[in-house]
Amino acid sequence: MKRKRADRADWRRVTQRRFTVTYLDGPEFTGYVALLWIDAVRAPMWDAFFGRGVTVADVGYSWLQHFPNDGHAIVTTMFDADGHIVEWYVDIVADHGVGDDGVPWYDDLYLDVVALPTGEVTIVDGDELNAALRAGDIDENHHEMAWSEALRVREAIRLGQFDLFRLAPAHRALLEAQVAAPGSGTFPPPAASEIQDARSNRAPIHHDR
Repeated sequence: MKRKRADRADWRRVTQRRFTVTYLDGPEFTGYVALLWIDAVRAPMWDAFFGRGVTVADVGYSWLQHFPNDGHAIVTTMFDADGHIVEWYVDIVADHGVGDDGVPWYDDLYLDVVALPTGEVTIVDGDELNAALRAGDIDENHHEMAWSEALRVREAIRLGQFDLFRLAPAHRALLEAQVAAPGSGTFPPPAASEIQDARSNRAPIHHDR
């Protein structure tokens, strides 16, 4: 399993970013919420899980990540430069926590659930999970738990009962002020004309999550 951090410090595609994290303890969500604001990229990133390309990372885009105290699902909500949700990506994880530097982390369990605002939802990377089991990187318990959690998440999404999707816009708005704190860059994000200039002459590259 690979341990991943909410700040994605090793993400070479993003050349300028702002990041903040907070802990929420409320009736609808308890856990850490992190916001990664993308200010510059080497090239846009896009996904094509449903037969069409969806840009998920570019100048002015932001990724909101939920780390619930319970469960084995870490939710990333991807917003475009206008603040519209373009995709949800749910990582099924073996464990998660917070480092000494205050940045949340998770141990990625390969299997993921992807959903679009237009209603499509699917489970991906089952082949990677199965390969990890064959290679001895995970055991049968991890394998069974990953499928159980992915199926639970997919069903909740299909029924409109996956609350983190509903909470994401409000939580993003809450963290916007923090990401604009002194020393973290300017806010609001660049104007639309600046974003368009930054995007010019760059061909999209498929996801490198």
